Amino acid sequence: VQLQAFGGGLVQAGGSLRVSCAVSGLTFSRYAMGWFRQAPGKERVFVAAITWTDGSAYYADSVKGRFTISRDNAKNTAYLQMNSLKPEDTAVYYCAAAASVSKIRVGMCDYWGQGTLVTVSS
Repeated sequence: VQLQAFGGGLVQAGGSLRVSCAVSGLTFSRYAMGWFRQAPGKERVFVAAITWTDGSAYYADSVKGRFTISRDNAKNTAYLQMNSLKPEDTAVYYCAAAASVSKIRVGMCDYWGQGTLVTVSS
């Protein structure tokens, strides 16, 4: 199983960026997907999750209304569209997969990607 996160980069505050997670080696359409982030010197935290059943999405309060998680089962890829970015969104963003959305939590996901760095300049 491989999860490959990509699309990170440097963006100015107020800008937008989309990160992607390409998945292989599992039945993507039967896994919930999640995004987490880890800022320098801080713990990894939950950002967003999407179910495999009906595509319902869940967000951390800090990103609600600015970020959108989505998935394309035909491409085995999950996305995180990030708008109105703030310097405090700077972090390494990790994607993860789990058999159910209730497991999209740090320490409970079945599989993890390697992370992609997002830097938001002020």
